[in-house]
Amino acid sequence: MVRRIEVSGAGGVRLAAWEFTDPPKAGAGREAARGPGVLLLHGLLGRAAQWAETARWLSTRHRAVALDQRGHGRSEKPAEGPFDRSTYVDDAEAAVEQLGLAPVTLIGHAMGALTAWQLAARRPDLVRALVICDMRASALGAASQREWAAWFRSWPVPFATLADVRKWFGEDDPTLERPNPPRGDFFAEVMAERSDGWRPAFSCRQMLKVRETWVHDAHWEELALVECPTLVVRGLDGELGRAEAQEMVRVLPRGQYAEVVDAGHLVHYDQPDGWRRAVEPFLASVLPV
Repeated sequence: MVRRIEVSGAGGVRLAAWEFTDPPKAGAGREAARGPGVLLLHGLLGRAAQWAETARWLSTRHRAVALDQRGHGRSEKPAEGPFDRSTYVDDAEAAVEQLGLAPVTLIGHAMGALTAWQLAARRPDLVRALVICDMRASALGAASQREWAAWFRSWPVPFATLADVRKWFGEDDPTLERPNPPRGDFFAEVMAERSDGWRPAFSCRQMLKVRETWVHDAHWEELALVECPTLVVRGLDGELGRAEAQEMVRVLPRGQYAEVVDAGHLVHYDQPDGWRRAVEPFLASVLPV
């Protein structure tokens, strides 16, 4: 089961959150069945629904909520933002407090992982544990931003069908080293049907503005302020290299490391079983049953 919940983010921006639950057991009260809170934060271009598989296995023991971050999914997409880092952290903080999730475990992928560790550094009282999935702490630089802008321009939009979306992002995208069908599935879930075909459900211009706010900076100092137990997860073929991931674990006061074989940047899409095997034991060690 899934239910949509409205959250008021920074500046009153409307955010959509999605709570994934098992059907309640007979005789169990609603609150008793919820368990400790977990907030799932997607990466740039993503949406909360892409955490569905993870949220379902989490929901057997925990209260699992996924947030559409501003500019993404069903959340508001304010024309001029703001889209700075502090605002994204404010939004996540508002979601935790308004949904009564604290002390929360934050699970973030890419941009969502950065939001998660920045919130954990700012509000240690709200955060019980943290999972960082394939997000670098080092600055990515101006060249990386130019590459993303060129990549957006290369998209052959509009796509006639969702099958075309899956094929282009999973096979034909020239940035791919080899076919990756789960990547095609990922992008099919962030498209919306328009009068002329399928186009991104987000604004590429806005996404570049969002990304601009973190690519030029390193985030090691904030990482070192995270007090809670933290698991750093990387796909062997992802964007976070092993040396940097292990340095992140060293910098974290209570860091742990895991890697998932045969997975790229979209770890939880590429290898959902491997992702679960990496994350579930960590959660079992830090969360009350």
